[in-house]
Amino acid sequence: MKKLISILIPVCNEEENIPVISNAIVQVFSNLDYEYEIIFIDDGSSDKTLENIRNRSIDFSNIFFVSLSRNFGHQNALKAGLDVSNGDCIISMDGDMQHPPFLIPELIQKWEEGFDIVYTIRKDHQELPMLKRKTSDMFYNFLNRLSDIDLESGTADFRLIDRNVVDVLKGFTETDLFWRGLVKWLGFNQIGIEYEPLERSSGKSKYTLKKMVQFAVKGITSFSVKPLSIAIYLGFVFSLLSILYVPYVLISFYFGHTISGWSSMIVTVAFFGGLQLMILGIIGMYLGKLFMQSKQRPHYIVKESKLN
Repeated sequence: MKKLISILIPVCNEEENIPVISNAIVQVFSNLDYEYEIIFIDDGSSDKTLENIRNRSIDFSNIFFVSLSRNFGHQNALKAGLDVSNGDCIISMDGDMQHPPFLIPELIQKWEEGFDIVYTIRKDHQELPMLKRKTSDMFYNFLNRLSDIDLESGTADFRLIDRNVVDVLKGFTETDLFWRGLVKWLGFNQIGIEYEPLERSSGKSKYTLKKMVQFAVKGITSFSVKPLSIAIYLGFVFSLLSILYVPYVLISFYFGHTISGWSSMIVTVAFFGGLQLMILGIIGMYLGKLFMQSKQRPHYIVKESKLN
């Protein structure tokens, strides 16, 4: 019996890319001896993305879809795909063609060699703006220093996961999902494959600077409490530094110098006030995560679906 491969593709406003990526995947599997299904997860698109997916699902019996009631975010859309997939393994990839479909046979080959997880590592073109490359490297270095996982720079959400691992992931109930970290944290037998991203087939990237910053904060706070430790150390260090004022006060008093102190006092109050707000903000982030987790709301809500 042929093994079944589930291809999960979260999409949001990718109407022009739906036929492009589905045709590319069909072409790839025409040369492979596997059964396969393509599951599109429509993450609250406002264009004709869902309409185009419906049309493709009519033309192809192995193309299915799940349409969410609103935009729940890429990570939650992936969760929806994992929950409905039936394959012996799943391959998750973006719908803009930047994750090259021609790499799928290599992912499957590594899986057949015995690897439970085959993840990909993006190698950026030199033409990519230096700021984007540097900020990406900075994020991974920062995450690795502040957490107990070790993610290679450029690790992407383009990966293959064995069914046994998928069943484990489906049991996760945490609110802030960060799949790159979770998959690495799981362990199992993993291997990474490097790839160069293709150009977007059409449309614009949905990852704005604001979303990338939010994604970075989510990744760091999902796998580490070290920011809380840093806050403690900062408070301790600056408390010790404040003792340096004591000799200054004693010397000034001894020599009868008037201590005006207005400017230094304002600067000191402003500095420590900002430091306290930063520490409270760090604590607040973790409390906020606990608050959202306690609500136990679903990761997504399905509005419409067509599944086998």
